[in-house]
Amino acid sequence: MALKKKPVTGMKDILPEEMAVRDYVIRMIQDTYGAFGFYSMETPCVEHIENLSSKQGGENEKLIFKILKRGEKLKIDSAQTENDLVDGGLRYDLTVPLCRYYSNHANELPSPFKALQMGNVWRADRPQRGRYRQFKQCDIDILGEPSNLAEIELILATTTLLGKLDFSKFTIRINDRHILKAMAAYSGFAQEDYDSVFITLDKMDKIGMDGVARELYDAGYPKENVDKYLALFGRVTPDTGGVAFLKETLAGYLDEADADNLMTIMESVDAVKEADFQLAFDPTLVRGMSYYTGPIFEISMDEFGGSVGGGGRYDEMIGRFTGQNVCACGFSIGFERIVMLLMERGFAVPGNDRKTAYLIEKNMPPEAMKTIIARAAEARKAGCQVTMAVMKKNKKFQKEQLAQQGYGEIVEFFRDKM
Repeated sequence: MALKKKPVTGMKDILPEEMAVRDYVIRMIQDTYGAFGFYSMETPCVEHIENLSSKQGGENEKLIFKILKRGEKLKIDSAQTENDLVDGGLRYDLTVPLCRYYSNHANELPSPFKALQMGNVWRADRPQRGRYRQFKQCDIDILGEPSNLAEIELILATTTLLGKLDFSKFTIRINDRHILKAMAAYSGFAQEDYDSVFITLDKMDKIGMDGVARELYDAGYPKENVDKYLALFGRVTPDTGGVAFLKETLAGYLDEADADNLMTIMESVDAVKEADFQLAFDPTLVRGMSYYTGPIFEISMDEFGGSVGGGGRYDEMIGRFTGQNVCACGFSIGFERIVMLLMERGFAVPGNDRKTAYLIEKNMPPEAMKTIIARAAEARKAGCQVTMAVMKKNKKFQKEQLAQQGYGEIVEFFRDKM
């Protein structure tokens, strides 16, 4: 049987041109987030299946790449269930592994702990533009900070990074899970129906207000509840005024402190932001993960047509490991989507003017080769990137290829000119 040369469905090979952009973005992430005081850390790609299936990952728990037990532990017979055969899985995000990591090492870490984690994750999803089954995630999280300073720093650090990568006029949509619940309670929905209602609400940008209404009616919710609920959205403005309106309207259902907290986050970010973006209050923003407990946010870019990142506060997740809750908040950028957009723009990595190619005539004498190698070494010490290659018969095509690789200078060496 012939071996297959194409990657497994949902995975991809990365060519040098894209790899150069990815490496550049990684350097920018490390430099920018490092300037905000985040520490790099790492977790294994394999997690305990119990952690991955703890009912905190939302729909992602249906997409786990599960791993069979190994060696003598793997004994297959007809009486066994999947749970008897599986004890691990590839992580589907970086948040669950981070919470396990913090629970295991809290005594060795500073408080608050500002974590930067980059790594591959896996989801058995349907591949599409900007979505793969293996993809790199980039998360920053602040653990142990109860105040809204965590949300403010996360939004500022993320938007500063996007600004440095030449993204502008994007939107950070922001909401609060407390507001979501208060709006549902005010409208008469039972608490046990919240998750179902929110799943439908989350489709607002795809099916519109009429589509949401139709789904809620079809689900059997009373018309007066649905109409009262959707009427709220038509009266909310996408700014702090919209939050203030809900603070007043939802009195008795929404804690004033939660509304004030969200307004403070928005006003503080707007006052000091460096990048060119809009911060918009969006009461339809849900975020699919059930572990969110407070403010939630998402990055929208018109050129992608959807989200390229998001996050929020998850104060109860670490408590699932330790029995004691720890304040936690995080923001994840869609690394693959950011790189894809840069590639589609024809983004050129800065510094190509310091890339030089040495083309050496075939059969160059040894003493001359030593001279050329020494010259390349000196250029590298001075900060240049130098590649060396023997001249090909089709030198014109060879130069074109080097130019495509970003080599701004090409130096030719001939035997009779050394």
